[in-house]
Order: sequence, then C-alpha cells, then structure tokens
Amino acid sequence: MVCGLRLADGTDVVVKVRAGEGRTESCVAAQAWLAERGFPCARPLTAAVAVGSLAVHAEEFRTGGDVLPGDSPDVAVSYAEVFARLMDELNDLTVVPPLPNPRWVRWDHTDSGLWPTIESLEVRDQNAVPAYIVDTARRVRIRLLAADLPCVLGHADFEAQNLRWHGREVWAVHDWDSLAWQPEAALVGTASGAFSSTWAPTLASIESSEAFLTTYQDTRGRLFTAAEQEVAWAGSLWLAAHNARWEALHGDPPVSGNTLRVQAAERLRRANA
Repeated sequence: MVCGLRLADGTDVVVKVRAGEGRTESCVAAQAWLAERGFPCARPLTAAVAVGSLAVHAEEFRTGGDVLPGDSPDVAVSYAEVFARLMDELNDLTVVPPLPNPRWVRWDHTDSGLWPTIESLEVRDQNAVPAYIVDTARRVRIRLLAADLPCVLGHADFEAQNLRWHGREVWAVHDWDSLAWQPEAALVGTASGAFSSTWAPTLASIESSEAFLTTYQDTRGRLFTAAEQEVAWAGSLWLAAHNARWEALHGDPPVSGNTLRVQAAERLRRANA
C-alpha cells in the first residue's frame, strides 16, 4: 500500500507499507545511497521499520515527469544509459542481499517445480499455459542456473512505467522494493527485454534489446564475455515467460504471450539455451 500524506508544515511525503519479507531494509538503504549521490530517485525520509508483520518507511514525494514510450533502438539507448548509471552506483554499496528475489525474476528459486511457488497462480488451471511458454521457461532456467557468475545488486523491474522523464533527461526511477540479487548479465538482460513496458507488460523487439545491451556495455566500459551475453539473452526471456504465464492463467489478452511466441526461437538461439 502506498499513501500520500501532507504534513502540518505543508510537505508532501509518501508512506509505503509492504509485507515484511526481510528485503525492505536493504532496498530502502540502497535507495537512500543512490539519492545521496544525486541519482534521480525519491529520497527515503526514514529507515524501514517493522509494524507487526509489515515493513513501513516514508520517502519524499518526487512528482512530475512523463513516461518515455516507445520500442525503438533509439529509446532503448536512453534507458540503457540510465540502467548503466544505476548499476555503476550500486556497485560501491554493500548491503545484505534482498532475498528472496522478486517473484517475476525468481528463476533461481529452490521450489520443486519449474516456476517459483506463487499461491495465487498455483490454484489456477496450469493446463491453460501454452506449451511454448513452458518450454521457453524450462530452457531459459537451465541456461541461467548453469551460469557461474557472481551476484550483484540491481533493479529487477526496470519498465517504462517505473521511470519518469523530462524529454530525454531522466527525472525519477521508482519501485525500489524490486531490487534483486543476481548476476549482472541476467539483470541487464531482464531490463533489455522489459524497458518498453508501460501499463501492460510486453517484450521489447530483438533489435532494441540488442541496442540496450550494447549501450549498457559501452557506458559501463566493460564488454560482456560470451557466457554473459548468453545469460543476458536468457534473462530477457524469463520475465517474458512469467508474464505470458500470468496472462494465460488469468485469461488476459496475450500481450507478452504473442511477442514471446514470435521472438522466443531467436532469443533462445542467442542464449544458447
């Protein structure tokens, strides 16, 4: 739950309340670290505190800006530059890893099946999920779990709906409770596929994901190894498969499902999966 409040002195603040999974303290600490260094995000006003089974904190109200829509390689470059800056700043921060990772990128789960256990999905008819979605997720997860790469802290919900811009200048990055602890290449790959999602999650074009990955590496000044390139392409597919499964189980229009059907074969090839 997110509440906007106006204090007695006229200051507008936001109070965020979420389930206390043990992740919030690290996420808020990372957000504060970034804000102190001038990264465009809301500055936390309190640490995360436990209220019963909930975690609560307050932050400044950073309003304004517009969503930057589009799925062109040119738009991908703008998003990739921001993501590279974000990852560069987080590289110098040490926090307790915010585990478990957000459910939509939890390919590294230890549950018994292919998908992480999400109770609201488990009660639905799994036969509604098309075979190509299941097959894509299975192949991608095998490739990601085989990666022998160190984990880092990064934003796992880097979608257009979570950023605001003034023209091509980023004004705010939101949704800091979606930080994850995974290999850098997997996090970058996830962002390269998800950056163009506005209100309905989708999968960016292959050309735009490629532009995102190239720009990220150029901006960070570090080329991915061949294995990291494969992991990045695999990471771009797991989130799309999760979203496509969600659509199928809820009977929603197959926005992610359709793009996944068209792109899966080429992305799997690039992932060596």
